[in-house]
Amino acid sequence: MTATRELGRSGLHVRPIAFGGNVFGWSADEKTSFALLDAFVDAGFNLIDTADVYSAWVPGNHGGESETLLGRWFARSGKREQVVLATKVAKWAEQPGLTPENISAALEGSLARLQTDYIDLYQAHEDDPSTPLEATLGAFARLIEQGKVRAIGASNYSAERLECALKVSADYHLPRYETLQPEYNLYDRAGYEDALEPLVQREGIGVISYYALASGFLSGKYRSRDDAGKSSARGNAVVEKYLNPRGLRILDALDDVASKHAATASQVALAWLLARPSVTAPIVSASRVEQLHDVLAAARLALSTQDIAELDAASAEG
Repeated sequence: MTATRELGRSGLHVRPIAFGGNVFGWSADEKTSFALLDAFVDAGFNLIDTADVYSAWVPGNHGGESETLLGRWFARSGKREQVVLATKVAKWAEQPGLTPENISAALEGSLARLQTDYIDLYQAHEDDPSTPLEATLGAFARLIEQGKVRAIGASNYSAERLECALKVSADYHLPRYETLQPEYNLYDRAGYEDALEPLVQREGIGVISYYALASGFLSGKYRSRDDAGKSSARGNAVVEKYLNPRGLRILDALDDVASKHAATASQVALAWLLARPSVTAPIVSASRVEQLHDVLAAARLALSTQDIAELDAASAEG
């Protein structure tokens, strides 16, 4: 099994691939979700990421479905202590923003749905410019003092705002964001690499990147517009965003490197992320157990310098 990596300076150690809980209650029903969670933990992995808002976007859902399913799985499996549990606050319309009052109320709701008395990593799902950073970080500090949260992280923050938050933490002697959750993959690179990556490396912040496979595009299953139907949840959006000359060039490079390693395109795309010194654990989602085992095998795939250079060249913008 691959070694663990620390999430920033939090003292939390995780295996190098995280499971994205956005599928629970969306593309994976309860039975499938439980099977996926069992397979993930039984394979030796431990970081599970969810949010209070998951999956409010699904017709008929309200939000909180993912946390609720996770809570039922904890109760049934008894595996809570084997998991580094990450969830988020701020994006759910029911409990939006990062005011101290909302953070406290949202945390209690998440604890109840998750059937646990603590969250390992509690993340600001998005920035809230209308609330002073010292108020937000002070609220998180109280939750840590109460033993309800072990560490905090930020998601979807700009480099400027993350740097401001780190300064506030230092100036006010408050806990700092130990992790960042940005969109980052072999296709979506500039938004992270240009400003965020130098900052997180300088400050020793862990990175849990989402859309690690570009919503499935980097698996290679979308190679023409006709392939949009392969996913009722995301197919059309994926084809519109990624199916272009650069995207196809990336798929060709993934195929080439994969053939050298008897690997899949998904495994190569994740191995490229895992080779990036700034990335701690990319987030993957799966709606079938066999699909999950395929992506987890990326943790054992070591790319050569030449492989990485080929993928870098194919994904270069412009």
